[in-house]
Order: sequence, then C-alpha cells, then structure tokens
Amino acid sequence: MTTPLIGRARDRGVETLSLDSPANRNALSHALVRDLTEALAQCGKDDDVRAVVLTHSGNTFSAGADLKDPPPPEAVPALLRRILELRKPVVARVTGHVRAGGLGLLGACDIAFASGTATFAFTEVRIGVAPAVISLPLLPRVAPRALSRYCLTGETFGAAEAARIGLVTHCAGDTDPDEALAPVLDGLRRAAPGALARTKELLTAKVLEAFVEDAGEMTRLSASLFAGPEAREGMTAFLERRDPPWVV
Repeated sequence: MTTPLIGRARDRGVETLSLDSPANRNALSHALVRDLTEALAQCGKDDDVRAVVLTHSGNTFSAGADLKDPPPPEAVPALLRRILELRKPVVARVTGHVRAGGLGLLGACDIAFASGTATFAFTEVRIGVAPAVISLPLLPRVAPRALSRYCLTGETFGAAEAARIGLVTHCAGDTDPDEALAPVLDGLRRAAPGALARTKELLTAKVLEAFVEDAGEMTRLSASLFAGPEAREGMTAFLERRDPPWVV
C-alpha cells in the first residue's frame, strides 16, 4: 500500500488538503500531482465542501518539479486548471519555502496567505529552463516589472515582497497564520454556495483564457527545455550541489 501524499481534514465545510511529502520538500512528483488532482476533484463533487485550504507539512510548501520523478508534461497544467475551475474557493496557506513550480500553485489559488517566514524564488533559469506553464496563472495576477525581475534572476524574496507584487494576498508577518486566515474562512462560510461559485467564475475568467489559448504551447515549450542540454547540465549540477558551468 502506498503512503498518501495528501493529508485531508475538514472543519465546518472547509476541506484542508496538505501536501505531505516532506522528504522531497513536497516536490511536484508524478504521484503528488496525481493525488492532489484527485483530491480536488473529490472536493468539487462534495456539496458539503464550501472551500478548500491548500497547505503543506514540513518547512517547504513546494520545491517545484521533482527532477527524479517528474509528472507527465500535461499533468501540471491540468492541475492548475483544476484549481481555477473548481467551483469553490481555494485558499493557499504557506508557512515555508516556495520554489519554481510551487509558485504556479499559488498563482492558481483564489487567495494566498503567507507567514512572515515564507520565502519565494523562481529558480527555473538557474537550472536551464523557464517558468513556462506556471506563467499562465501568474502573468495576469503578479506585477509585471517585479515578475520580470524575479523570473530572470532567480532571486529569493520574502513574504512581504510577495504580497506587494501580488503573488500572495497577505503576509501575516509575526501573526499566527491560522489567526490571520480565520476571518477569510469565516467570510467564505457565510457566503451562499451558488453565489460563491459564480463570483469565482467571474474572477478567474481572464486567467482561464490564458490556459485555453496558450497551455498547449507552454507545455510543449516546457517539455522542450527540460529535454535540452542546458537543463540536463543544470539539473545534474543541482543534484550534485555545484554551480553549472555557465555561472561566472
């Protein structure tokens, strides 16, 4: 029997899904992407679920793509689209580090809360690839000049900066993240389910347009880059904990 990679709990109509693969820093492996996609589908069919909180175990929300056990090329865009199309709000609760593909999950969520200790980085360029698929939910939501800086440099930045540029909704700072999140969940519980679903449709329409128009192209670009020589060298260097040869 395989170990579940998604923890689940429910409280007054709010289903909490927890990425629970801390051994590989909740990297987006084939199994984790599959299990999270299925858990979201189940939430969508359950009338007792009014909203979903997406969180994590360990000190990392997600380290991005699992380089040892990557999902099929179409699986990550399908997961992001699942979050966007779910007829219930999805709220990210981040108390750790988020890297690369993990940032795509935040972009797909309707609301994102981060503790003051959370850190973020678009590390794709440092291993020889580009944030192709995750750009689909992020480009419509994040400040363009800031996104250019952080995607091109791979710099690490904190939760306050993430809130300033629109990557997350709110930086909780030193406040307990559950305390900061409580009024949001209370508001969602007070909302009429049908009205909540239609409101989410209005808010995600432009983001979903990008998926309809560009998901295929971005998936092909991502697959091409991951199969290229820079990515092979970058991933090898990452796994060997050394700088790739292009670092000057």
